[in-house]
Amino acid sequence: MRKIGPVEIGNGAVIGEDVLLGHPGKVHKELLKIGDTGALPITLIGNNALIRDGTVIYSGVTIAENVQTGHHVLIRENSQVGKRTVVGSGTIIEEGAVVGKDVSIQSGVYLSSGTIIEDDVFLGPMVCMINDRNMDSVIEPSVIKKGAKIGANSTILAGITVGEGAVVGAGSVVTRDVPPGTKVYGVPAKAPPDKV
Repeated sequence: MRKIGPVEIGNGAVIGEDVLLGHPGKVHKELLKIGDTGALPITLIGNNALIRDGTVIYSGVTIAENVQTGHHVLIRENSQVGKRTVVGSGTIIEEGAVVGKDVSIQSGVYLSSGTIIEDDVFLGPMVCMINDRNMDSVIEPSVIKKGAKIGANSTILAGITVGEGAVVGAGSVVTRDVPPGTKVYGVPAKAPPDKV
């Protein structure tokens, strides 16, 4: 384990080998130039967290108690991960994302800057959250509400809200909000037709 900025590690936390904690974010370049890593925001690792080998956690990140990561996870500056959440191997959580408690993030998930994932959400392998609709740096984060389930290889476009308890089928491209409790699938994702 290597620490760059200020880091606080909770009781019973296990930090794997080749883990980097407190890495400066892009907003902290000036501090790096003058070598003032002590002025970086504190990185907090909660009690009984398990941070596996190869993970990089940036400055100002808060990892709550009993969080587990897989191998080679990247969590960018000023993000939060809630209690008992599991973050799968190879996942990238970009700057300022907020992940609630009891979330299951499978391997290879990409959460763009500002994404909000509420409690009890399931994100299948390779889910991709987009926050820039026109690739012009206008950021519109998406929100996945409590208890929603997103199937493997689904893409959620910028500014989308997936409602509480909604289900998005594997391989879907979500281009509009999904109402609470609705099941959608396909490209673009739609609710199945009513049974006759």
